[in-house]
Amino acid sequence: MIFKQLMVCICLMFLVSCKTKTLNLTKIEGKEIPISAELPPDQDIANFIKPYHDHVINTLDSTLAYAPETYSKDNGTFNTAIGNLMADVIYEQANPIFKSRTGHDIDFVLLNKGGIRAPISKGNITLRTAYEIMPFENSVVVAAIKGKNVNAAMTYLSQSKSAHPVSKLKLAINSDFDVVEALVKGKAIDENKTYYVATNDYLYNGGDHMTFFKPNDSVYDLNYKLRNAFIDYFTKVDTINPVIDDRFIQIK
Repeated sequence: MIFKQLMVCICLMFLVSCKTKTLNLTKIEGKEIPISAELPPDQDIANFIKPYHDHVINTLDSTLAYAPETYSKDNGTFNTAIGNLMADVIYEQANPIFKSRTGHDIDFVLLNKGGIRAPISKGNITLRTAYEIMPFENSVVVAAIKGKNVNAAMTYLSQSKSAHPVSKLKLAINSDFDVVEALVKGKAIDENKTYYVATNDYLYNGGDHMTFFKPNDSVYDLNYKLRNAFIDYFTKVDTINPVIDDRFIQIK
């Protein structure tokens, strides 16, 4: 009994005598490792990713179509061959989807010049070409807007003095940049009519100061990326032949 009491006392004394030491950070050391061509690759990692890398490169460089000339967004004042192609492609690829879901046709397409991020160079058009032209993840949306909003869009185009891509639209302006004629599918704009306008989600939400898409009767997200529309179009044609035409002109 005395032995047990003695052991308990010894343990209590040991516990009381022990205390947790407080550790304080006194110094941090490090060194800079520059990432450059001189930094040797990890060969095991390089060997592991090589098959995937080669597959991606081969896919991106696979030929989809052919361009007989080089098409740039700067080759034209109020409409360009590449801009016309872009808008026409969106109409051709998106309209069947929209009509199957709603029973309506798209009335016209309106995009922005700044959305064309690279030219289409003469020669083979590849998957890489599509990603270079449209590197963003923008999707096609269709806004149902009244004719007065359409007229606001025409005023925007006339005052922007830029070759924003349009399709199924004809716009003529004078030397003062006032609208002389505005037609949708060959007909004058009716302010009370509802028009179905295809654009992208960035512009629909006010990008490039395009505020005329709101208010609207409704909006339809087709869940179809502009880039994918281009890829689908390139896949089904052999040779592209876009041209500058009279869809947006200035009369002097």
